[in-house]
Amino acid sequence: MSIRPTLLNKSLRLLHGLKQFRSYATSTTSVNPTEISHFNALASTWWDPYGPSRLLHLMNPLRHDFISSCHTLKPHTTPSSNFRYLDIGCGGGIFAESAARLPSTASVTAIDPSTEVIEVARQHARRDPLLQEAGRLEYLNKSIENLDIPQSPSQQYDVVSLFEVIEHISTPAPFLKSCLPFVKPGGWLVLSTIARTWTSWLTTKVVAEDVVGLVPRGTHDWSKYINESELRSFFEAQKGWGINGGVKTMGCMYIPGIGWRTVTGGEHFGNYFLGIRKDPEG
Repeated sequence: MSIRPTLLNKSLRLLHGLKQFRSYATSTTSVNPTEISHFNALASTWWDPYGPSRLLHLMNPLRHDFISSCHTLKPHTTPSSNFRYLDIGCGGGIFAESAARLPSTASVTAIDPSTEVIEVARQHARRDPLLQEAGRLEYLNKSIENLDIPQSPSQQYDVVSLFEVIEHISTPAPFLKSCLPFVKPGGWLVLSTIARTWTSWLTTKVVAEDVVGLVPRGTHDWSKYINESELRSFFEAQKGWGINGGVKTMGCMYIPGIGWRTVTGGEHFGNYFLGIRKDPEG
């Protein structure tokens, strides 16, 4: 069987994904019923550290490391304590719970459009008395488009997180624009996603889903992956973001038997984190 048609099809999808990120600027919703159905089916196993969400559990320490590294960039414009977090697409609450337990955290608001998944998150949080303190952790069954837009910096957040979310969004540009008003001046929008390359297709689709079964089949759609350069271009087009070195990326890779490790330059071919700071006022 000739491989050329397959490569041609993949090439066309690669170009289509780039066009998709740039062209659907008029869409008003980020909720995809197919994606919701997929994650609803995983809801009951979300907190099983050896289940389908195992890689998310293992990645969580790296998420905190990345946020900490963003806060070390000068000029320092965020407080060293009393952080307010907004975790968008929180799923079962792996990151939201861990962030709410940090002594430097004032509050965590975590949202997800899946009713079943958000209920799993709420039930799991009830096991920890600390998370029941008023204002410590709040789960909302909402999409970002249905969340009230802050009217002042005091209502905005120091950290808005989008971990393993944007590659599940059909129209990422308007989705990202919906997230921007929630970041306070000097605060950070941080995300993790996957570059759309041959390497990521092989590792995340063929190996991880089809061969080894690290994640359930159908978890990812390679054409929705977003390259780091595309995200940079998007933010460069937005006014008031990333001045004075307020952009940071970090590549990472999962190594079976070892776990997640940072990889220099990995943002160009596989999994990566990206953070961008909202320009301080004045």
